[in-house]
Amino acid sequence: MKITIGQYYPADSFIHRMDPRMKLLCTMLFIVFIFFINNFLGYAVAALFLTVIIRTSKVPLKLMLKGMKAIFFIIIFTAVLNIFFTSGGTVLVEVGFITITLEGLLNAGRMALRLVMLIIGSSVLTLTTTPIQLTDAIEYSLKPLKKIGVPAHEIAMMMTIALRFIPTLMEEMDKIRKAQTARGADFDTGGLIKKAKSLIPLLVPLFISAFRRAEELALAMEARCYRGDVGRTRMKQMKMAKRDYAAFALMATFVASIFVLNHVAYILAVW
Repeated sequence: MKITIGQYYPADSFIHRMDPRMKLLCTMLFIVFIFFINNFLGYAVAALFLTVIIRTSKVPLKLMLKGMKAIFFIIIFTAVLNIFFTSGGTVLVEVGFITITLEGLLNAGRMALRLVMLIIGSSVLTLTTTPIQLTDAIEYSLKPLKKIGVPAHEIAMMMTIALRFIPTLMEEMDKIRKAQTARGADFDTGGLIKKAKSLIPLLVPLFISAFRRAEELALAMEARCYRGDVGRTRMKQMKMAKRDYAAFALMATFVASIFVLNHVAYILAVW
C-alpha cells in the first residue's frame, strides 16, 4: 500500500492516547504555521519537531515515508514550477528562454519542504486516530456551526469516510491495473492522448467498485439503524487530560519559536 493517509496504525503511545480534538487542533496549527516559515532554520526546527512527534507516536518512519511515494511526482512538479517561473533575483543559469535564479531554487526548496511536512503531519493524525475518534473530533469542531443550520455530524461523517476509503480505493485500483495488464492492457507506452485513453479500462471498473462499496456501506449503516445525529450517543466520551494540555503547550512553544525565528531573520535581513 502506497497511501498512508486514512489508515490507522494501532499502538500504545502518548499520541494515540491523546484526545482526538486536541490532535486535530495541533495538526491544523502545524499545517498553518509551516506556511509562515520564511527561513531554513525555521524548517529545521519544524523538521526536528515533526521527528519528535513521529518517534513519540511509535509509528514506523518507513510507513511514513512509504506514503510519500504517491505524491512524489506532485512535489517534484511543484518544485520545478517554482524554479522556472520565479522571476527576479540572482541569475544562475540562462539558456535561451530558460532562466534559473537563486530565488527560484530557494522557493522550490521551501515549497517541497512544506508539502512533505504537510503530508507527514496529516499522516500522523490519521495513523494515530481511529475513524470514529476522528469523526467525533471533526463534529465537535463544527459544533458552533449547528446554530446556523450546518449539518456538522453529516459533514464530519462524510469527511471521515472519504479519508477511510482513500487507501481502499487505491488498493482496488492497483488490483484492477494488474488484472487489466494481465489481459494485455498497456498503460505505459504511447503519447499523452493514448495514455489518457488507456485509463478508461481502469477508471470504469474503479467507479463501479466505488459505487458498489458506497451502496454496501449505506445498507450496513441502515441495518444498524443509523439516523444521523438524531438521538445519537457515544460509548466513549471525549475528555481532556493532562497529556492533552502538555501537547498543546508543546505546540504553542513550536508556534512561538517560528515567530521568533521569523523576527530574527527579518532583523538580520534589514541589517
